[in-house]
Amino acid sequence: MLCEQIPELEIVKAFNSPRKFLSDIENLDFDLCILDIEMPEINGLQLAASLKGKLLIFTTAYKEYAADAFDLYAIDYIRKPVRKERLEQAVQKAMVSHNSKTPAREFVQLNTDKGKTLLYFRDIAYIRASDTDSRDKIAILLDGTSLTLKNITFENLTRLLPASQFCRISKREMISRKIIHTYSYNEITTVLNVSPDQPLKITLSEVYRPQFLKFAKPD
Repeated sequence: MLCEQIPELEIVKAFNSPRKFLSDIENLDFDLCILDIEMPEINGLQLAASLKGKLLIFTTAYKEYAADAFDLYAIDYIRKPVRKERLEQAVQKAMVSHNSKTPAREFVQLNTDKGKTLLYFRDIAYIRASDTDSRDKIAILLDGTSLTLKNITFENLTRLLPASQFCRISKREMISRKIIHTYSYNEITTVLNVSPDQPLKITLSEVYRPQFLKFAKPD
């Protein structure tokens, strides 16, 4: 209720179970997490250790956790009962930190059929599931070459690749924004060619269509 009164915040989702939060985390796009510390099964400090790269604000009734909280690079530590004015102060700190972040990385390091490989986002055209082993994925690069990404899920790829540049379009494929030429209800025509007069076309799954339509909208 307090968060809803702070215009700078948009609530993505609220949880009353840390395990449910962890099970859903790969499907959530968020910058800031406000965590209680005393929770059943998993406390907030333990949960925060799995939220690398996210801004954290802790709330608790116990002051003895403060040092541990700041060891985890928390933005702030709020004693209960939480007051709106105090929460606003913490949110302002989070905004300053968020706006001063270093530029996003331009590559990811993955295990491939050629060993550990630095894969630059700008070079990726699309990624599809391997026909021989579904645990592996094939990254097709803009220069026409390909790499086999070893034992990685699309869920992990979605987390590792920037959401502004890549989108899942089916259970077996995800594409880079830069290769989209046109699209219809169930098909994407790309700027790539399978022959001089034939562009590469990729099926757009009904399940992933809504998120693709948001992704494909001009900024």
